Amino acid sequence: MKSLLNWLDHRTGFRKLAREVLYENIPGGARWRYVWGSTLTFTLFVQFVTGVVLWMAYAPSAQTAWESVFYIQHEMWGGWFLRGLHHYTAQAMTVLLVLHLMQVVIDGAYKAPREVNYWFGVILLFLVLGLSLTGYLLPWDQKGFWATNVATSIAAITPVVGPGVQKLIVGGPDYGHHTLTRFFALHAGVLPALIIALLAGHIYLFRRHGITPKEPRRKPDAAFWPDQVLMDAVACLAVMATILFLVIRNHGADLGAPADPSEPYSAARPEWYFLFLFQFLKYFPADTEIVGAMIIPGILTGVVMIMPFIGRWKLGHRFNLGVLFGMIAGASLLTYLALAGDAKNPEYQEAVKLATREAARVKKLAGSLSGIPATGAVSLLRSDPLTRGPKLFARHCASCHRHGGGDGMGNPVTDPISAPDLGGFASREWIGGMLDPERISSLHYLGGTKFKAGKMVRFVKRDIANYDEGQKESLRKVILALSAEANLPGQRAVEKLDATLIMEGRNLLKSEAMRCTECHSFGKPNEDATAPDLTGYGSRQWLIELISDPSHVRFYGSRNDRMPSFGQDKILDRQSLELLADWLRNDYYQP
Repeated sequence: MKSLLNWLDHRTGFRKLAREVLYENIPGGARWRYVWGSTLTFTLFVQFVTGVVLWMAYAPSAQTAWESVFYIQHEMWGGWFLRGLHHYTAQAMTVLLVLHLMQVVIDGAYKAPREVNYWFGVILLFLVLGLSLTGYLLPWDQKGFWATNVATSIAAITPVVGPGVQKLIVGGPDYGHHTLTRFFALHAGVLPALIIALLAGHIYLFRRHGITPKEPRRKPDAAFWPDQVLMDAVACLAVMATILFLVIRNHGADLGAPADPSEPYSAARPEWYFLFLFQFLKYFPADTEIVGAMIIPGILTGVVMIMPFIGRWKLGHRFNLGVLFGMIAGASLLTYLALAGDAKNPEYQEAVKLATREAARVKKLAGSLSGIPATGAVSLLRSDPLTRGPKLFARHCASCHRHGGGDGMGNPVTDPISAPDLGGFASREWIGGMLDPERISSLHYLGGTKFKAGKMVRFVKRDIANYDEGQKESLRKVILALSAEANLPGQRAVEKLDATLIMEGRNLLKSEAMRCTECHSFGKPNEDATAPDLTGYGSRQWLIELISDPSHVRFYGSRNDRMPSFGQDKILDRQSLELLADWLRNDYYQP
């Protein structure tokens, strides 16, 4: 082994290099305040390693990006851990860079002859923030897509060249595939290359000028090895322990629903280290937004860059300290105000809940036996009744109807209810309530409609209210049979057990004794029918046709009570009608 090391040293001179690194002089001896540079180098190394491994499983296109991240997070062995490590280490780097900048300014390590090295460090800070900004889009989920949309739109307010710069960044007039590929090229290629080049220059200049000692020196000078190495190692271990805690606690990094430009996303926010700018821009009207987005940040950046010249005098150094701590305090306050404002914003909180539900839903759909279709994961939500149905109901139906007392999205409705509550529509319980003398004229059923004093209500209140036990048993079988017409997924198991009762109920539905066919059709056409056809009542096709054209003779005809013909009048397309009907029937994928 000794011969091998001697041979290698003769060819490379590694022993001299190691001695120069390990035995570098530390003025005043080892200090904890000197660990920030080493922790930054360590976290950057972790980022490069995890980034390269993630790259091996990542497919940067608008139709495969989210899908590949889903694979990494939920299917690849250790993928969630690797992705979480990359995510939280990036956030740790931002904190460490600020701490390192504070230490440099406090110690006066930015003064001559270290100006260039200081500038390299400031530029590295902006490059790391650039990595964070470009990396936020790469999962191609809703939060990343819309947050990046907002962030890059700031470029458009630049005088003269703004629209052109934005188009260059976006890769065209709209956010899409080219936006993603450009951000990926920046994140995985351009920015890391610049960081490596600047880091090499930063370390070279640091070693050229040495450490700026903190005066007065309480200890004699010492070598980098072993005390400072030990402190650096302990600091790196503490950083990694913090990152691992966050990774394990959150089971990796969050992944929202796939990006969908057609679906507005009110929960979009930048990462926490950009929240201060997001909040700051709120204080500027649209016509003065450039002041908050560019002019003031530009002036502050300029002050930071000329600090080496300002700090030549004692008063100037104090000014630099005041500016730096003022900026950090201001950014912290703005971040707090942004978080506090969101916490008190009911619309934002509701948007977060919806985003959380959709993220959980798409992961269930993607993890099903059918998996992710060739059209991409975004089509899973677009064709999912549980996702689209409530939105369609809230937008088109909740002004008259309710669903379980709300608008289908879980929100209360201020408009007065003027049509039946459709929660559990066509189920045994729902039909039983409709035929209950105590409930039929309530707002839950017909109390808000023009039928509240009609023939159906009179029949239930006068006739059914006086049924004897035998008639009540016949009515129960009719309810079972009528509900069975819907073929609801949630009742199929119990309907198999009640097959005999359902068959008897179907015969009773046609009988003169129950009087159903006096107004309704069932099983065959009825020219005298004045109420909806009960054949296939509540089934998928029946419901689609009813929503499409309630004024059709098969349903309410001229007696229709204000319900729009959503399909006939092209208010909803065929897919939307199907999604709405499936959701009302609870007919959707469930693990």
